[in-house]
Amino acid sequence: MQNGFIESFNGRMRDELLNETLFFDLDDARAKIANWVADDNLQRPHSSLKYLTPAAYAAHLTATDDRLRNPDQLRRSSVATTVPLGVQNPEALTAAG
Repeated sequence: MQNGFIESFNGRMRDELLNETLFFDLDDARAKIANWVADDNLQRPHSSLKYLTPAAYAAHLTATDDRLRNPDQLRRSSVATTVPLGVQNPEALTAAG
C-alpha cells in the first residue's frame, strides 16, 4: 500500500460504483463517474472531515484561514538541493561532482 488515502478512495469507488454499475459506452461511464464524484464531494459527509462534505470542509478552511492537518504531505521536495551555506560559486559543486 503506497498511500492510505488513495487506497481508501479507490476501494470505496470500486465498491460503490464500479462493481455496481453497468457502463454502456465511454460517455455513459464519464457521466456516471462524474455524478459519483460530485455526490462524494458535495453531498456525502466524511468522518475524517468531522462529518462535513469535502466542499464544506474546504470552505471552512478558507473562511477560518485554517491549515491542513499535515500540509507536508502535499508539498513536493525540491528537484535540486539548495547551495550549501557559504558556497559562492555553485558551478564548482557541479564540476566537482
